[in-house]
Amino acid sequence: MPKISSDTLWELAAAEVQGRETETGEEDRGETVCERNVFLMGSKAGGKTSILLRCLERDEPSKPTLALEYTFGRRARGHNTPKYIAHIWELGGGTSLSDLVQIPISPVSIRSLSVILTLDLSKPNVLWGTLEKLLQAAQAQLEKVSSQAQQAQKAKAGAKHQTAVPPAARVLAKDYPDRELISPFPVPLLIIGSKYDIFQEFDSDKRKVVSKTLRFVAHYNAASLIFTSIKTESLMSKTKSFFSHIAFGLDRGKTVCLDSNKPLIIPAGSDSFSQIGSPPSTDGDITSLHAKNPKDLWKKVYERVFPQENTGEQRELKDPAKDPQYSEPQIDAMRAQKDQELEQYKRNAAKSWKGLELDT
Repeated sequence: MPKISSDTLWELAAAEVQGRETETGEEDRGETVCERNVFLMGSKAGGKTSILLRCLERDEPSKPTLALEYTFGRRARGHNTPKYIAHIWELGGGTSLSDLVQIPISPVSIRSLSVILTLDLSKPNVLWGTLEKLLQAAQAQLEKVSSQAQQAQKAKAGAKHQTAVPPAARVLAKDYPDRELISPFPVPLLIIGSKYDIFQEFDSDKRKVVSKTLRFVAHYNAASLIFTSIKTESLMSKTKSFFSHIAFGLDRGKTVCLDSNKPLIIPAGSDSFSQIGSPPSTDGDITSLHAKNPKDLWKKVYERVFPQENTGEQRELKDPAKDPQYSEPQIDAMRAQKDQELEQYKRNAAKSWKGLELDT
């Protein structure tokens, strides 16, 4: 196994993949291997794993993601062309385990990292809270890691009396729409709206609110946006193209759809604030919302239509063993027995201490 600077489970797994590639003799044959990192997060039970398996062309049943899971994919464009390896981390639990972003977003991964945010379109009343918390958690970690890398480079450069070179920042083209008005996410971002088959049955006005809001969020972050359903092959084919573009550098196609009555397909840079328009307020009065900025205005309008449900109950499930989606009858029964034995032991111990106190 190649020598690495960290002993975390996830980086050990990534190093193991690199080691296997070396053992197959690819480097000896002079083949170039390009590695990328992809971090997948999103709504709890929103279909992330199912979408990922389809994009990786793996014919296997999806299982609930336990905390943070690692896998990888490989693609070769052709003979004598670079082979791409994508190291993929998937975060489970929706927003409840957002602290784990510090594992896939590291100084090692940040230079070739892309983020995929999957949002369950069938649950608009938790959609904004999910996207807001996960994007904030990921962005905070990205900024922290970037700052640490920059400080490390300054220290290294200072020791050698050289000028420090800061980590590569995401730079948009000069003709990128609304370039001066947006706040690009630190790394390439793809937003996937899942379960479109359910979402398309919603009232047209409600679909419009969700669609326009996600268009604003995507454009504001210089992200790509696509709506999909694992039950529709044509949508999954387009989703796979977007995924392969991020993971393996393949062409994502030129299809663009901005119509809120259809599944949105919007590559980064294909939308603009003028095309999105103003927030679709139901009563026409948005001045009374007292928003601090455009993003806050869109949030207030969205939450007026879809009041966000309290997701506090997710925070109570800090112990995955108590989460119903990870139930294992035999193991759970044994644990319950051990818990009872532990409680009995505690009661007996308490009685013993009381007896000692009486004797003294």
